[in-house]
Amino acid sequence: MKILVTSFFVLCIFWPYVALSEYKYTEDSFPKNGVPKGKIIKKEFAKSKIYPGTVRDYWIYVPHQYNPEKPTCFMVFQDGNWYQAAKGHTRAPVVFDNLIHQKEIPVIIGIFVNPGVIPSEKEGGKPRKNRSLEYDTLNDQYSRFLLEDLLPEVEKDYNLTKDPEGRSVCGISSGGICAWTVAWERPDQFRKVISYIGSFTNIRGGHAYPAMIRKTEKKPIRVFLQEGENDLDNLHGNWPLANRQMAAALKFTGYDYKFVMGDGAHNGKHGGTIFPDMLRWIWRDYKKAK
Repeated sequence: MKILVTSFFVLCIFWPYVALSEYKYTEDSFPKNGVPKGKIIKKEFAKSKIYPGTVRDYWIYVPHQYNPEKPTCFMVFQDGNWYQAAKGHTRAPVVFDNLIHQKEIPVIIGIFVNPGVIPSEKEGGKPRKNRSLEYDTLNDQYSRFLLEDLLPEVEKDYNLTKDPEGRSVCGISSGGICAWTVAWERPDQFRKVISYIGSFTNIRGGHAYPAMIRKTEKKPIRVFLQEGENDLDNLHGNWPLANRQMAAALKFTGYDYKFVMGDGAHNGKHGGTIFPDMLRWIWRDYKKAK
């Protein structure tokens, strides 16, 4: 099983882009004149009690409008470097700059977290990746990592809101199912989820979620699912089918959800180009509620 899971993640990284549509970025994903830019700080975290021995990079996006006197909304991104990179699939800091300036979303701090690695004890050896364990496991371990390990570290420097409606989690592939699991396990802490091509398949039991959603009282979670018709179909399952099953279960149980199916493959191109609209939808009534 270890070999199969490892092979799956190699496949995810190198899966060719096959699509009928050419997804294009809108002006919201490009820097604009007159829009103040937030700052991005890169850090390393190596003091995890939840995943002992792991080391990971993370980045904090601090918007220009941030006021340390006010508790501030935030979004946690799994596979954080892919989201914060200037030429990555999502360009999240640029989108934040634009939409915050336009007052279409609240002031939001971005926390972009890479999966942990365990450094090799042998000189010149390769680190052991902890991504699947962290992201695909169906329990509260990763939410505890955020709540007990990482967020207290961020809160040393920034005033993060305690309001669960002001806390969002986002991810792609295994990071997408991880985002859902964080909110599912701790809706008292996180209530907004964005999933790109989420791996709701049987890597570590994620295919069980549609049945669990149907048989569990609705939780106060809002979720945006993005998927592509040419996504993966392998021994772990069929990604388009799995996301349709998730959407059907969310509808059946009465969740506040949105499901967008494109024709892309297992990559962030489609999700990245619609990310501004994802943000508008997920945060659409936050200011009114406040």
